[in-house]
Amino acid sequence: MFGNLYDEPDDNPHILTQSGSLYIDATSWTDWYYIDLKALADSTTRQKAVELTSKPYAIPMSLSGVDDGVTGIYIYWYDVWGQGIKVNEFSSFVPADSQPEPEEWTLAVHRNNVRTNGGAVAETSQTDIDNFSMTTEELSLLTFTEDEWTENAVWADQSQMLNCYIGSQGIRINNVLSSWLTVDLPPIPPAFTHNNHIFVLRLSDGTYAALQLANYLSPSGTKCFLTINYKYPI
Repeated sequence: MFGNLYDEPDDNPHILTQSGSLYIDATSWTDWYYIDLKALADSTTRQKAVELTSKPYAIPMSLSGVDDGVTGIYIYWYDVWGQGIKVNEFSSFVPADSQPEPEEWTLAVHRNNVRTNGGAVAETSQTDIDNFSMTTEELSLLTFTEDEWTENAVWADQSQMLNCYIGSQGIRINNVLSSWLTVDLPPIPPAFTHNNHIFVLRLSDGTYAALQLANYLSPSGTKCFLTINYKYPI
């Protein structure tokens, strides 16, 4: 009853809202890159450098015997020369180890794919992240989508691509956040569609982050070189 008479301690007193841009070369077909927004905000507040990810985490292509082989590489045939890659069918499965990951992470990117660490994502219509803000009530009205299992979205093996067969990692990704960059075949070369809307990520601990794909091209024009604007926590 005396709570309003005293200053209540902040649960995270050293973490203030931080914003900036992340630059990630996500061009590799065979690697995931991990981002820890909590560590980034913490380190920025403390004026310390933070390493977004210590190294690329390779997609397992085979079974080592340690894992159970539930996950693996799903090989699909794609109607590249006909109706396009949206028309495809399962061909075969290669069991492989599950995806390695760091102990702490918030989201991970692989080319045009994004997944979260137990989070959920909602898309907004806003595009100005510098002036982006949402009240608690506005956040509660958003429709959040969790990660979903996919067998043909995370392209990892292009060894049979000339025959229209592509191997994809079986893994959960967030289809809403991944919609910030979509790829279509045909035409050839592939067409990339960029969505610069701001997405709200609800982390597993209930905090929120604002994310925006500002660019997907390197200075030399290489695709899947990502510039990600962020605000955390919001």
